[in-house]
Amino acid sequence: MEMTELRDELTETIKAHYDKRELKEIKTVFSELNPADIAEILEEFPDNQKLLFFRLLTKEDAADTFVELDPDTQEALIHGITDTELREVLDELYIDDAVDIIEEMPATLVKRILKNTDSETRKSINALLKYPDDSAGSLMTPEFVDLKKGMTVEDAFKRIRRTGVDKETIYTCYITDDSRHLIGVTTVKELLLHDYEDTIDEFMETNIIYVNTLDDQEIAAQQLSKYDFLALPVVDMEERLVGIITVDDAIDVIQEENTEDIQKMNAMLPTEKTYLKTSVFETWKSRFPWLLLLMVSATFTGSIITGFESKLAALTILTAFIPMLMDTGGNSGGQASVTIIRAMSLGEIAFRDYFRVVWKELRVGFVCGLSLAAVNFVKIWLVDRTLFKNDEITLIIDVAICLTLIVEIVFAKFIGCSLPILAKKIGFDPAVMSSPFITTIVDAVSLLVFFGISTAIIPQLH
Repeated sequence: MEMTELRDELTETIKAHYDKRELKEIKTVFSELNPADIAEILEEFPDNQKLLFFRLLTKEDAADTFVELDPDTQEALIHGITDTELREVLDELYIDDAVDIIEEMPATLVKRILKNTDSETRKSINALLKYPDDSAGSLMTPEFVDLKKGMTVEDAFKRIRRTGVDKETIYTCYITDDSRHLIGVTTVKELLLHDYEDTIDEFMETNIIYVNTLDDQEIAAQQLSKYDFLALPVVDMEERLVGIITVDDAIDVIQEENTEDIQKMNAMLPTEKTYLKTSVFETWKSRFPWLLLLMVSATFTGSIITGFESKLAALTILTAFIPMLMDTGGNSGGQASVTIIRAMSLGEIAFRDYFRVVWKELRVGFVCGLSLAAVNFVKIWLVDRTLFKNDEITLIIDVAICLTLIVEIVFAKFIGCSLPILAKKIGFDPAVMSSPFITTIVDAVSLLVFFGISTAIIPQLH
């Protein structure tokens, strides 16, 4: 059964139990589910029922479920639960999860949350909140296992057992000196494979991959993906270990960045809310500015057509091929831009590769243009002229259209690959230089090329 079908079935089961006031049965259903699934189901109910169901969960499940809930639902629950209940939830949260929640809450609730945390936790939360948004420091958790290089394997296991219960992960262990400088890393697997008498410095890995607190969180996520780590150490400017970023947080970052890029590439301002949680006004606000910009910029194509109005009047059949030429050019540029933006986001392309990229796309554009022109030449002659008996189409008109295809596709590939790379170089988001924006430029150029070639080689337009 698909997950959506299973969720719908469970939701209906809980509704039926609720109507009969069978709270024990609801508690039993929740006890068999993962917190992420519980959170999805809770979102289907009104706030008063969410609060009731939330109170049926165990302390551990309540905390894990709370992290997975939508910020609006979290806010509603905080308003509904007592300080004691809130304190129990916060006590079970990891520091980075608590910070994520606080960042989404209004000031009044932030004060209440901080009031219900102990002084040590509050200090850690405030430290993380000082880091810039989207930085590795804001994403990390200070809850990690640290060891000393002089420790034996037996000492290490004793420390893990004593402190590991409050850590987000205990599999990867970091070795620091007395000043907390990161000097090595090992894993529980390595510890298990060595004798109790062996010291950690005999087998620890000293070639350490890490990020700085001020590095972009996307860089941290890429590092975790590239090296298949479960956690990545974060150091301050003096290379002292201050936290780790776990793979689950990296997945969230990658998803957020991909969603943001998709929105930008389709001419929308990014929004952090899910589609159904975004109001009509917010959706309008995210789409209207770009639509307005593209609409105004598209008036250039109208001006070009107006400028060649007399030529079109002399040979109206040319008008029929304008949409095909503009669409093909726009699609060609869009293909190049999406490919390059994706490669840049994966770290496969940098500004130093600009000329290699351009040279490749020019060749790809020429081959694509030549292929499409050949197919289009046959199609125009056999279908548009012969099958539809359109005698206005002559051999020279067919040639003009196909030559335009070749030139505009080569140009579109050039624009599509160049703009994202140049945009990133000067500090703009490459996703902004995406299909809609590139299509507008290519449309205008396509018209200029079409009218230029047609005027040059078609006798009726001389």
